[in-house]
Amino acid sequence: MGNSKNGADRLKVFGYLLTAFILIIPDMAWAGSNGGDAGGHQLLTSIGISIIAATLLSYVANMIKQPMLLAIIAAGAAIGPQFGLGLVRSKDDISIISEMGLILLLFMIGLELDLKKIKESGKSLVVTGILQFVLCVAMGLGFFLLLGFTIGPPYEYSIFGVKVLGGEYDLLYLAVCISLSSTAIVVKLLYEKFELDTLAGRLTLGVLVFQDIWAIVMLSIQPTLANPRLLSLLWNFAQGFILVAISLVMSKYVLGYFFRKIAKVPELVLVASLAWCFFICGIAGYFELSLEMGALIAGASISTFPYNAEIIAKIVSIRDFFITLFFVGLGMTIPNPLDNLGMLMLAAIAAVFVVATRFLSVYPVLYALKNGHRVSLLTSINLSQISEFALVITALGIQFKHIVPDIQTLIIYIFVMTSISSTYMIKSSHFLQTHLSKVLNRIGVKDIQRPHEEKIEGPPKEIALLGFFRIASSFLQEIEDQSPDLLQKLLVVDYNPVVYQRLRDRGVKVVYGDISHLETLHHAGIEKAKLVLSTISDDILVGTSNLKIIGLMKKLCPQAKIIVTAESTRKALELYREGADYVLLPNMAAGGQLVPIVERLLRQSDIRLKEKEIQKLEERAEVLG
Repeated sequence: MGNSKNGADRLKVFGYLLTAFILIIPDMAWAGSNGGDAGGHQLLTSIGISIIAATLLSYVANMIKQPMLLAIIAAGAAIGPQFGLGLVRSKDDISIISEMGLILLLFMIGLELDLKKIKESGKSLVVTGILQFVLCVAMGLGFFLLLGFTIGPPYEYSIFGVKVLGGEYDLLYLAVCISLSSTAIVVKLLYEKFELDTLAGRLTLGVLVFQDIWAIVMLSIQPTLANPRLLSLLWNFAQGFILVAISLVMSKYVLGYFFRKIAKVPELVLVASLAWCFFICGIAGYFELSLEMGALIAGASISTFPYNAEIIAKIVSIRDFFITLFFVGLGMTIPNPLDNLGMLMLAAIAAVFVVATRFLSVYPVLYALKNGHRVSLLTSINLSQISEFALVITALGIQFKHIVPDIQTLIIYIFVMTSISSTYMIKSSHFLQTHLSKVLNRIGVKDIQRPHEEKIEGPPKEIALLGFFRIASSFLQEIEDQSPDLLQKLLVVDYNPVVYQRLRDRGVKVVYGDISHLETLHHAGIEKAKLVLSTISDDILVGTSNLKIIGLMKKLCPQAKIIVTAESTRKALELYREGADYVLLPNMAAGGQLVPIVERLLRQSDIRLKEKEIQKLEERAEVLG
């Protein structure tokens, strides 16, 4: 009964969305197409249509349990000019917005870069990052040659009726483009699975960073590919090093001081971080470097700050908005497959080959470096698609007349096919890895008995203290006095920089962040906590409440016991009904403590009470004394 009711409700919501789409979208499209001199209105109309279409198809995908990424790309195809309804014709508008999404995504990747953890990956990361691209390019050259292409004049051959190698550098472009994996897709999916911080996740992210460097190298040599100039290439690399140096110096001597001054205002931290990102992107643009690379450098230069978890938690929603538009824009560029079935067949073969190259270039290297089946296979699965950088590279290739248009169309098809297939593969990565590992064992490729394991910085913290104010300060002091062993089990999340530094000085694990954001708490790593405490009442909490904290904990660590704080008995009863295991009432605790004190003072039975209390207070050294 309940399931049928839910199904009816879902169909009702879908009906509302479909009605809105039918009634509203044509008017928006008409307004945009007649906007002539109002370019800004046309841009807003294009964005509105794109978001509504993405919402509608994403809801359908969620109903039938399919990846939303597929739905968003399909939305772009449905409203685009190629073979859709033609509701959005200005792809340039969407391209501008989606580029901002990529910039924010790479900025977040930079923030996520934990150099210590990447260093722990050590030789595995460096060797794989270098060899993966080289091996994939070599295999790509061989693959297209085996399909019947040869090098030499007149550089014009076809397969399945598809004109390829009509340009002098088509073969090189194809090999390079299929060797790069998608940062946007991989990071988004691993982020949703909470697997960015695993060893396989860190290796995947590291290889993606190396691929970004290879892509930047390709972008640097493209203008002079027909007439390579060594000095020009070296100058491009020098500009990159200058940008890194500027970022690191400013981060150390300017940003550190500035962020400490504004750290108590999380919203200002977010704005300042975005300003820093676009400032470094501006310098990158001045040096004629990739803006995306500038964003990556900007994020990495402040990744060691204690505020990065807070910044990530606040940027994630902005990023998802722009990334949605990026994939809608991609969908708009998909040519009508019915116009050239040969192209579709060739793209399908190439897409299968792309997946194969990841296993042939990543798995053997990681396995040879003693990583075992699990890590080696998961990393290979994660990288089984081509990159959005490939679209940029081919667009420039057309501009420089290095390649024929069919190459760009082929790369778009391969991107879409591998994006869809890798979405399913990454979502089922552990299932695939288990079965592939069994196959490898059967054919004689035995798993390594003692592969590298995930390196965890100490055991998971069992006690999570959300927010740190007066009661928490006293609680910590009592722990130090009565049960110092509990300090090793304690994790504190708070955005007061003074508290952050003082707790670190005491050896307490502390994460800077706003406890009202689920992403902040996820990055803090409280999923395995056995006990969660909120010792701040609602009249002091900012941006959240103890009731909301209970809801967040049920999502993030449902197994944990929850202690929260209330300012009244009525509120305490409400919190108990919502799932709190214990509710602290400071007013009741204070009242209970006062009764014996009043009685003693009335009887004058303890004339040294004042002196004793003064001595006790002088001996305490609380964080917030």
